Amino acid sequence: MQTMKRSYEIDMCSGPLIPKILLFSVPLMLSGVLQLLFNAADIIVVGQFTGSQAMAAVGSTGALNNLIINIFLGFSIGSSVLMARYYGAKEDKNIEELVHTSVLLALISGLILIAAGLILAEPLLSLMGTPDDVIDQAVLYMRIIFLGMPALITYDFGSGILRAIGDTRRPLVFLFISGIINVLLNLFFVIVCSLGVAGVAIATIISQYMSAFLVLLCMIRSDASYHLSLKHLKISSQKLKQIIRIGLPAGIQGAVFNVSNVLIQSSVNSFGSIAMAGNTAASNIEGFVYTSMNALYQAATSFTSQNVGARKTERVVPVLFSCLGIVTAVGLVLGGIAIGFGNQLLGIYSSDPVVIKYGLERLRVVCLTYFLCGLMDVSCGSIRGMGYSVTPTIVSLTGACGLRILWIYTVFRADHTLFNLYLSYPISWFVTFVVHIICFVVFYRRWRDRTNGRSRLARAALHSSR
Repeated sequence: MQTMKRSYEIDMCSGPLIPKILLFSVPLMLSGVLQLLFNAADIIVVGQFTGSQAMAAVGSTGALNNLIINIFLGFSIGSSVLMARYYGAKEDKNIEELVHTSVLLALISGLILIAAGLILAEPLLSLMGTPDDVIDQAVLYMRIIFLGMPALITYDFGSGILRAIGDTRRPLVFLFISGIINVLLNLFFVIVCSLGVAGVAIATIISQYMSAFLVLLCMIRSDASYHLSLKHLKISSQKLKQIIRIGLPAGIQGAVFNVSNVLIQSSVNSFGSIAMAGNTAASNIEGFVYTSMNALYQAATSFTSQNVGARKTERVVPVLFSCLGIVTAVGLVLGGIAIGFGNQLLGIYSSDPVVIKYGLERLRVVCLTYFLCGLMDVSCGSIRGMGYSVTPTIVSLTGACGLRILWIYTVFRADHTLFNLYLSYPISWFVTFVVHIICFVVFYRRWRDRTNGRSRLARAALHSSR
């Protein structure tokens, strides 16, 4: 049996939803902001103390890095969904096996990613059309960053396990500590040691290893069902298959999503390094809006999965609508702030007025409609929480990714402007959201009927035994 719920755990299967979703999501939003500060600190420091070319070099690797690592980050989604389901069903033995399988899988994945980053950095950045005045620094930054992949993946798996039980506060503390370390080391390596992009990369990976150490230490010291014992690290073939079944489609979705983002980055590259710098700064500002909305995606996934485990069919639809309402408000408010204070925010990254002009062009298109991305993600998260992972992947790849690529090779090619390029985002978000909602209705009815049928059979068997 599980022990009494601790103060940092959330009972997702009973009581009012909106206060609990907010209690879950707000620390996640703050955690996401702190994670973004890792990269933002890199870009701000090099932009202010090294120059726009170094800033473009750091920013130009983002989409490519995500393309390579998203398969493995997808596995952490599978782990988190299973953890929430087992926790809702109070299956301690399954939780124990899942925790040890997940941590070992994370460490192995990180080592694989080190090799991938070192080998693929230069050829892939060249394939993206990275300008000659940027590519050397971009390759150096990317290769150093990938040395921190075991820490990044391990933290993601570990914090995903904690989030699945409703604990979003301790990962926030861990990220705050590592974030402070990252900022201080950025300033030291760039200003004092004059290491440029290498300095900010080294600072980032040191902070990542600190956050991974803290989350592992938290699990090792826990006396709950998710306690981690390093000597018992072992991959359960059954749990690995379940993680892959849910996580691989999510990872493929994230990776292929970034194919379209890489194509967009390549298209931006064609406008030169100043446009790249403006795009980089705007993308970073948007990231703070996105990560706040993404907290509602994780809430929808975790709350849905726990209620599926507990067979609380009546709470699944209210979870979806609560998360949709909150994510719309978050996207509109934060997107409006990003546009309203665009000049000032972009000025933090660069004092070059041309860089700021390019950044504003992106903000005015993307942030105005960013809530559509939140709606798309929340509906996808609810479907994943019910245990369906392949269909939302196909929908996302066809809608948000395939449509975006089609747009680049048709509309953007016909009218080669940054406005037309950025317009591909809101159109693809809206179409994908509509299809996700249709899929949710179909899958929910199927799961509800199956669950209610099992309950009726169980009651009939109990009645007959009397």
